[in-house]
Amino acid sequence: MKLNLQEIKNRAQWLDKGYALPEYDVAAVTENTRRAPRWIHFGAGNIFRAFLGSIAQRLLNQGKMDTGITVFEGFDPEIIEKAYRPFDNLSVGVTLIGTGSVKKEVLASICESLTIADDERARQIFASPSLQMASFTITEKGYSLRFAEKDAQGKPEDAAGLIGYVTKLLLARYNAGAKPIALVSMDNCSHNGEKLEAAVRFVAESWLKNGYVEQAFVDYIDKHVSFPWTMIDKITPRPDENVMKLLAEDGFEDGSLIVTSKNTYTSAFVNAEEKEYLVIEDDFPAGKLPLNEAGVYYTTRETVEKVERMKVTTCLNPLHTCLAVFGCLLGFKTIWQEMQDEDLKRMVERIGYIEGLPVVTDPGIMKPETFLGEVLKDRLPNVFLPDTPQRIATDTSQKLSIRFGETIKSYIARGMDLSALKGIRLVEAGWLRYLMGVDDCGNAFTPSPDPRMDEMKQRLEGLSFAHSERAEEILLPILRDESIFGVDLEKAGLAQDIICAFKQMNSGAGEVRRAIHALKDC
Repeated sequence: MKLNLQEIKNRAQWLDKGYALPEYDVAAVTENTRRAPRWIHFGAGNIFRAFLGSIAQRLLNQGKMDTGITVFEGFDPEIIEKAYRPFDNLSVGVTLIGTGSVKKEVLASICESLTIADDERARQIFASPSLQMASFTITEKGYSLRFAEKDAQGKPEDAAGLIGYVTKLLLARYNAGAKPIALVSMDNCSHNGEKLEAAVRFVAESWLKNGYVEQAFVDYIDKHVSFPWTMIDKITPRPDENVMKLLAEDGFEDGSLIVTSKNTYTSAFVNAEEKEYLVIEDDFPAGKLPLNEAGVYYTTRETVEKVERMKVTTCLNPLHTCLAVFGCLLGFKTIWQEMQDEDLKRMVERIGYIEGLPVVTDPGIMKPETFLGEVLKDRLPNVFLPDTPQRIATDTSQKLSIRFGETIKSYIARGMDLSALKGIRLVEAGWLRYLMGVDDCGNAFTPSPDPRMDEMKQRLEGLSFAHSERAEEILLPILRDESIFGVDLEKAGLAQDIICAFKQMNSGAGEVRRAIHALKDC
């Protein structure tokens, strides 16, 4: 079983092994997409194929769309060269069910794959009147103005960074008749549309200032380009060895791991959890695709923000960070294994139900209690989902202010008793303990990458495993840092409890476990 357009015509061998196949004319859809593109996506990673590629496939199967997606990869062209084009842009989507079973599907909705080397084709697509949406999954770092600075100061035709290049493509659309378009960030970060808009405007206005474009181009962006906000949620880990073995047993020959020179882990297949959510602000000046027919919510910006806040501050992300920090300290390798640990399970249930739900933001279109229940009962315990605490612990310094700081602020604003936040206080202390780089057995480990790691190591100098004599002197300035925690934890009255918890967890082997276990009596 080889993954290419010719081989999938032999439908019987795929169907016999339980693979769902496209129910539409793939050649016709590909031709339609090339001739009249409606959707281009930037970022060829796992969540794109597993989620957006699957959505498009469902709509194509139902006859509700007759064009697929063109994908453009700007950061790591090897993904296209090694994981797309050798397989005629097909993918095998593997859905990992919590019971340990899988659903397998050959995805053919991605009809064209491009890199910056395909500049002429990319400009042709953006000049096409049929194009309605350009979507993005480029990670939050991709919208940094720092990365756009070089392109902003150079000429449009020389733009090579992704945001600069997208702005160059917008200029091509402007020059071809100034047709409207929606640029839709689908990255997992707050106010993602705002971040994308700020980055594009930064480049365009710099070009205007330097005399490379006319005022009318900036006006075009103001009047005819929208930047809808979204909330996206679906766990799509790197290709899993167990899934590779399962596919190989079927006779699938193209499921080997591909690691690019930029350390991207990919393959001809993508594995992901079953649950998925995508909520999009309904702001599409060129008309919108019928994504709502495949479970996507179109709604107001206010509702998108409420859903995102519900997820990020209460119902998922705080629980993930808790499991990430303590999973690393306790030596766990997967999230689902942590959810089989009674102490950790009880802790995240407390943070979600007891500490978070009293101040949760209710978006109206979905119930927070239901969402939280799915996270705790179905998603995090999924034994077939190989997500790791080490992956989730990446960039924790950038996450604490939103994932826990917002709950603390809500308690303060409502005059509620902050002493109830025993789980959250323990996570804040646990992160400081995690930064020591020593696990609960006293063994050294390497913390996950974090942009403030070097700074934090310097600020923690004077503390070491089992030596916390200067803890108050060293930790108080850190706990006052609102750029990390979102609030001044000393002013909030939480600093002393956090320092005490840190000192306990740092006093010797087994003390992290003891502190978590003690929560059961709170």
